[in-house]
Amino acid sequence: MSAIDKSASRVKEMFGQIAARYDFLNRLLSMGVDRYWRRKTVRLVAPHENAGPILDVCTGTADLALAFWRASRKRCRVVGADFCRPMLVVGNEKRKKAQSGESVTLVEADAMRLPFSDDSFQIVSVAFGLRNVAEADVGLREMVRVCQKGGKIAVLEFTTPRNWLLKRLYAAYFRHVLPRIGQALATNSQDAYNYLPATVGEFPQYEALVDRMREAGLAEVRYYPLTFGVATLYVGVK
Repeated sequence: MSAIDKSASRVKEMFGQIAARYDFLNRLLSMGVDRYWRRKTVRLVAPHENAGPILDVCTGTADLALAFWRASRKRCRVVGADFCRPMLVVGNEKRKKAQSGESVTLVEADAMRLPFSDDSFQIVSVAFGLRNVAEADVGLREMVRVCQKGGKIAVLEFTTPRNWLLKRLYAAYFRHVLPRIGQALATNSQDAYNYLPATVGEFPQYEALVDRMREAGLAEVRYYPLTFGVATLYVGVK
């Protein structure tokens, strides 16, 4: 069992406390590269206008949900699901600003108990959230359950670069720089910006996560390292 506390109450409280500064810090701490990762995701897992709705799990402030909506030329219905209400409040403001209307909706829901019928969505995605689910395998199985047969599951996650020099630089940044900046600019009682890099280190990466996705019922699972392996997109077909 992981030593990191991923209980629903802890994770919900933590993200609730940093929700107001979450987007700002994502841009700052990734130097804006997180936007590129989402653009790459919606290009590699391109939505089809007549293939049904899209679900983004652990949607947070809805960045990926809105990216999929734009990638579909604003013709697909997109649902974002998250169990942290303060994050959804921020996401709803962004949804209104984007003038998505009813095409993008956000619902309060736990990734391990999704309130949707089987075979409902053409794409089910999660960006930087699966590692925060208390039982990631349960979350993966739920994503597969609600995905249409022939549909795609997309998991975008941080990874550790395999190049030895980049790996050392990455580790130094994640362990020493990111926590100090994050905690200073988004004060919270849950030590969020120490928790977040710690979860990256203990979460399955590369082939290990591919195996977990296959065990959840996916085929043709591939992964695409992004920005020298700082993040990786995993894609499988139901």
